Amino acid sequence: MEKLVGTRERIEEIAADLVRHFESRSAVLEGKAMIVGMSREICARLYAAIVRLRPAWHDADIEKGVIKVMMTGSAADIELLHPHLTNKSGKKRLEKRFKNPDDPLRLVIVRDMWLTGFDVPCCHTMYVDKPMHGHNLMQAIARVNRVFKDKPGGLVVDYIGIAGDLKAALKIYTDANGRGQPSRGVEEFLNVLREKMDACRGLFHGFDYTAYRAKPAPLLVPAANHILGLPDGKRRFLDLVTAITRAFALCGTLDEAAKLRTEIAFFSAIKSAIVKCTTVDRKLTDAEKHSALRHILDNALVSGGVEDIFKLAGLDKPEIGLLSEEFLAEVRNMPHRNLAVELLEKLLRDKIKAHARTNVVLQQKFQDRLHEALRKYHNRAIETAQVIEELIQLAADFKAAINRNEQLALSPDEVAFYDALAERPEVLREMGDSTLKKLAAELTEQLRNSTTVDWQVRENVRAKMRLLVKQLLRKYKYPPEGQKAAVALVLQQAEALADDWSAK
Repeated sequence: MEKLVGTRERIEEIAADLVRHFESRSAVLEGKAMIVGMSREICARLYAAIVRLRPAWHDADIEKGVIKVMMTGSAADIELLHPHLTNKSGKKRLEKRFKNPDDPLRLVIVRDMWLTGFDVPCCHTMYVDKPMHGHNLMQAIARVNRVFKDKPGGLVVDYIGIAGDLKAALKIYTDANGRGQPSRGVEEFLNVLREKMDACRGLFHGFDYTAYRAKPAPLLVPAANHILGLPDGKRRFLDLVTAITRAFALCGTLDEAAKLRTEIAFFSAIKSAIVKCTTVDRKLTDAEKHSALRHILDNALVSGGVEDIFKLAGLDKPEIGLLSEEFLAEVRNMPHRNLAVELLEKLLRDKIKAHARTNVVLQQKFQDRLHEALRKYHNRAIETAQVIEELIQLAADFKAAINRNEQLALSPDEVAFYDALAERPEVLREMGDSTLKKLAAELTEQLRNSTTVDWQVRENVRAKMRLLVKQLLRKYKYPPEGQKAAVALVLQQAEALADDWSAK
């Protein structure tokens, strides 16, 4: 059987199929693969056949190259094996490279080594061209099923016919009370993909996106606007696209799935548009940056250049940081009203977080106003046009609120304590504006001078600061009935400023 498996014609055919499959799979899911050969000689010849197809993958330096053969031997071995023989230190170095998801080493060919007790979570595919049985087979295929970032599961590509042996091995597993479903055919994931694609298409009922193959970019914003106008449309659509990309990661190399690639790319691009316009302060993980979405979009959608989401939405490049009146006027007149609401929500949340980060009262006040406006909108209590007007007014009020420094003749830190002290309107009426400003200024200075490293978690220091605040409140005759709440709020405000104070 080894002679049959190792014939030149068969090895070349396996190499061609393997290269095609791995490149297609890598375009969907970043990761690594292990190839299991029947003998060391077959492993070396398969390596030679692969690098003939992809010369750039080869490098004689152990620190470089995309593909390596993992084997040990001696000087008595045939010449074919000599370039691949590794000593103990070389083996350790290859192990380290293969386990590192960022290392360019993507493929290793093995016969017996690394098939048991060798964990490489970023390895997502095993190409099997060697008969294996029972426990050894279960151990081998387990190499590709370790949990890793967004990997939906391990994939085993069978070139030798291990299906019967796998069923027998799995029977041993289930007879020993093993839990769950240890293996599933790619056809099952193809069925999942078809089901989720149908559900996703259903969300676009009444919206014609058939021109996505020719000119997808102009459709992105109208499509996103359509999705955002559906009841709970954003969550439903994002969940479906996530499920689609996971299923596609496992069956994308099948011809039936490959036909859906461009449509999946279009859905993924809509997802990107929605996330860019509506998701607040979301940081992509490394796994997402190298996921199917990026590769599909690179190949299928944005090869003609990067599309600016504001340009597609009919907006000039905005000075988002200022929420300028000109930009807000443009948003008011956007034809895609649902997207306008989501865009304003994102910009306001970003603005409130960035500029009210160190002002506890101001941040809470405007977050509550934003939440209430959106609650009424999502409950269909007000129309889209009304909520846009409310959000634009909120933006104008917030802009005025953060520009009060000169009007109050206080520093930003002093304004934050002024707001904390004047949270109850009756306090300002009873004490007067000038007295409250003096209290805020003295409170800021004394608290800043009293802070030490990690004071927030040191109860003895916090006790001293509470006493300091109480003394100042009594000094300026702060209303007694509000002193307890004021002390707590002032200390909360001091904690919000602590990092800035320690950095100065």
